[in-house]
Amino acid sequence: MVEQAAHVYAGPPAGFYRRCGKRALDLAGALLGLALLAPLMGGVALLVWLRMGSPVLFRQVRPGLHGAPFTLIKFRTMRAALDAQGRPLPDADRLTPLGRWLRAWSLDELPELVNVVRGEMSLVGPRPLLMHYLPRYTPEQMRRHAVCPGITGWAQVHGRNLASWEERFVRDVWYVDHLSLGLDLRILWQTVWMALRRQGIGAPGQATMEEFRGSDEHG
Repeated sequence: MVEQAAHVYAGPPAGFYRRCGKRALDLAGALLGLALLAPLMGGVALLVWLRMGSPVLFRQVRPGLHGAPFTLIKFRTMRAALDAQGRPLPDADRLTPLGRWLRAWSLDELPELVNVVRGEMSLVGPRPLLMHYLPRYTPEQMRRHAVCPGITGWAQVHGRNLASWEERFVRDVWYVDHLSLGLDLRILWQTVWMALRRQGIGAPGQATMEEFRGSDEHG
């Protein structure tokens, strides 16, 4: 299935930046980020442990390049709360005040730098969503997996969670077709600016982005 996806959803012809320049930027940026942000990440980890206990990190399998699964790591922002039937409560009920603060400043994303060092993610690319979304994509939407998923991306600097799923996927595919060093640097700069201004953090009326159920329900 992964090999088939890789064949069908290959991106544009690879130039130097796609072949090796992007990976070099990712590795240098992630290692530098981990070195500079280590004290901040340690402080966040301590806060999460004091307020929510263990585990400090949230781990979840997500689709990576060509849909291949990998384990995403983030700081935990939700408590493990269940209803009377043993099902997880809605996100709005599980998201803690600390978790809201971490998300507002995008601090929960910092451990993903480890995913970048491992080569599972890029600094810039379409956000890794959920494995069970894969069968719901149209062939055009599936093209978002022709590149490594990113900590930030073109969709994130154009509305982030305030944009509809269709708008986000169109921007993800546009990024795949226009990937370049200049575009990645532009997105990184815009991401820092938006994080400082805390723009586009949540969808209206939602603690987190609503579930993607397929284009038929949104068209």
